[in-house]
Amino acid sequence: MSLEELIAQADERGLAASGVACLDRCVPLLGGDDEALRPLWGTLAGGPADGDWGDVLRQTREKLDAAAGEAAGGGCADEAAELARGMLAAAPADRSGPALRVWADGCSAHALRIHQLLDGAGDADLTAARREVRTDGLSPLLAAELRRQTAVLELVAAHGAAGLRSALEVSTEGRRVLRAAVSRRSRRDG
Repeated sequence: MSLEELIAQADERGLAASGVACLDRCVPLLGGDDEALRPLWGTLAGGPADGDWGDVLRQTREKLDAAAGEAAGGGCADEAAELARGMLAAAPADRSGPALRVWADGCSAHALRIHQLLDGAGDADLTAARREVRTDGLSPLLAAELRRQTAVLELVAAHGAAGLRSALEVSTEGRRVLRAAVSRRSRRDG
């Protein structure tokens, strides 16, 4: 299935995990550390009414807003950081309903655009990339992000709460890759 189809069919946990995973991979642009989104991941184990998603989301925003001054900047990194801030700002306070699907879809598109910017991948058609199953013609960084997004949705769809640990591992790997890409880009631009 394509990324678009996976998002369309995902349940609330899958949508929330998808959005949090996209944001988690982009945390280096916000000045956050590797544990910045760990509390949000923790709220995904129960149902939407079981956790305190809204409170944890507010605390996460406050923490990342305070860290924003430490984030790397300059050139495309500024645009990428702005997209990541938009992902965090758009997260719905309620972990259910149609707003969650809109947020997960937006996070997917923004995360792909961020990877495209940092890779200098030109003008690949991100809409087509999300609609198709293939990664032919995409830069390695962009293709890997597309595969990670797909993997997170598939893991949570197949395993429910038990798939969250594997989804977090996929996201952690992606965060390391993005951090390296930001570092390379800042050396090249600086």
